[in-house]
Amino acid sequence: MERNSWNPPTAEELATALRAGDVSSAELTDEAITRIERHDKEINAVCVPDFDRARTAARAADEARARGEDRPLLGIPVTVKESYDIAGLPTTWGMPEHRTYVPAEDAVQVARLRAAGAVVLGKTNVPFGLQDIQSFNEIYGTTNNPWDQGRTPGGSSGGSAAALASGFGALSIGSDLAGSLRTPAHFCGVYAHKPTLGLAATRGMVPPDAPALPVEPDLAVVGPMARTARDLTLLLDVMAGPDPLTRGLAYGVTLPPARHERLGDFRVLVLDEHPFIPTGAAVRSGVRRVADALADAGARVERHSPLLPDLAEAALLYTQLLFSGSVARFPVEEYEHLRTRAAGLGPDDRSLDAARLRGMVLSHRDWTEVNNRRELHRHGWRRLFGAFDAVVCPVTPTPAFPHDHGPDPLARRLDIDGVAHPYFDQLVWAGLATMPGLPATAVPAGRSPEGLPVGVQIVGPMFEDRTPLRLAELLEERIGGFRAPEQGVRADRSRNRTDPSCVEHTG
Repeated sequence: MERNSWNPPTAEELATALRAGDVSSAELTDEAITRIERHDKEINAVCVPDFDRARTAARAADEARARGEDRPLLGIPVTVKESYDIAGLPTTWGMPEHRTYVPAEDAVQVARLRAAGAVVLGKTNVPFGLQDIQSFNEIYGTTNNPWDQGRTPGGSSGGSAAALASGFGALSIGSDLAGSLRTPAHFCGVYAHKPTLGLAATRGMVPPDAPALPVEPDLAVVGPMARTARDLTLLLDVMAGPDPLTRGLAYGVTLPPARHERLGDFRVLVLDEHPFIPTGAAVRSGVRRVADALADAGARVERHSPLLPDLAEAALLYTQLLFSGSVARFPVEEYEHLRTRAAGLGPDDRSLDAARLRGMVLSHRDWTEVNNRRELHRHGWRRLFGAFDAVVCPVTPTPAFPHDHGPDPLARRLDIDGVAHPYFDQLVWAGLATMPGLPATAVPAGRSPEGLPVGVQIVGPMFEDRTPLRLAELLEERIGGFRAPEQGVRADRSRNRTDPSCVEHTG
């Protein structure tokens, strides 16, 4: 099997070659490690290498295959987001006070990777506390976008997306609360899937000072990242399933099949406008390219529907739910200050800033009312998915933006076609799927005029994850998918920011 270092093979291709005996896991692992050692100085994606154990796991995989064993990921090199517990490696979430914390047990998803035969190369970089749309922290420094090292790869799974785009392993796993899988995929030109809320167990993907318990988060999910849509499905099948501590299953779950197998049979609602923030021209062009491809293939494509839940109210509900847990450990004095500020808001203030502030001080009574409104939105989405199979829309309003390490994220601004907008307002598109808990697949959709990747997300019905995944696969066949950055990993050392000493604290 020919392996072009700038056009790395897919996990599916590697599995085929391993089964045929054309290559060994030891060879693949050595190649991946060599590539990381050669190129990651510029990208800084793999922040915690685990190469010795990876080589041992690769030899074990080859021995298992020689005995006749075959598992879904047997011998395939992968990476894991730093926020997952891996026994023997630090889990810090980029927080300096936890730089020496080393868990004794693998996260449930890491255990599933190992059970499926994957070879874990190491951990990928994240922002402080997973609280940014970029990936930098004082421990490991800044991860750069392989397409332009002066720009971010996104966050909080930015290290994983940059690793994939750079050819550092065939697959990676991340997490998503505010687009943390989808935004890095969009910025780096790879694929990611935010599963239906509750589909994949999250135990062991917790802050280093929290116990690894089998809880179900309110909004957050864990999910797969890859360079093709088919590889996403391969990895999701390993990740899906309830926690064995509560449901007694090791891994795997039966999901309904995709609604259709042909592109022309899909019914798709296409959106590119949001009431709270404009969509930049480059992203609108990507959405239009996907819409045109669908229409040309005979799919039913519509731009408007009275069944669509109100996007403005959805964004406000999402923002309140997202920020409602952010102050749980604030000192009492700070919390009371927030309560005073929230009490001063006008009753007619329906801005996102007001929603953030109200969310941080929601009483249980108020949270219950917001949650009830969420259930009404979920019902609205069920009705919409009676008439449509998927919704195509932006992931964020822009391609990857330049590194911005301003110490106050609320003071940062996002440039959208020359106009500055509040930094966190870009999360409204991610919240479209997150608030109701819907599955969403991020797919490459072309390039910006500057040559940066542009992606879109395909949102599907709850627990019908195979529908957006299949649509992503069909679109990949139609318009293409991942393309490696020109000349491999692009070097721009004049703008490199991998030195931890130049990183500002954003916590």
